[in-house]
Amino acid sequence: MREEGSGDDFYSALIAETRAARARYNAEHDKPLVTDTYSAHLLPGPDDHDRYRVESATRFALRLNRIIRDLVRGSLRDGHEHAADFSGFRLGILIRAEDGHETYAAIRITGSVPHDLITLILSRMPGCPPEAWFPEVALPERDLLPAEQVWSNLMDPKAAAQLLDEE
Repeated sequence: MREEGSGDDFYSALIAETRAARARYNAEHDKPLVTDTYSAHLLPGPDDHDRYRVESATRFALRLNRIIRDLVRGSLRDGHEHAADFSGFRLGILIRAEDGHETYAAIRITGSVPHDLITLILSRMPGCPPEAWFPEVALPERDLLPAEQVWSNLMDPKAAAQLLDEE
């Protein structure tokens, strides 16, 4: 609870701090401020912006991990492509797993994405060696559409089984 005039009144402390900052600013600069207060030191700086970018990238990577795992599980269950929309691109995953055969995995990206994002997406695919992705010219049942990029790999069947057991 804020109580005007109390010793711990935030707004009174803020006014005192910004008036003191104005006095310091005017003492250090040739052209004095004409305002009553100065609060630029309270605004986000380069460290804050860097931290925001790191936190934003971390949130994106965690979201990407979760969505990739969800798409893989969905495709493992029914053999169809499952997709999700991101800002600027669409990600699709198709897994074909048949008894006695290798487990085929395809990742489709529609839209324009930087190369490092493609590498990040491919590296997040569970059970697929990151160095074994192969660019494709078609999906198993159709040709590629404009602005589509597709890569395929073989998925470790044990990793596929573990994904299904996670639920």
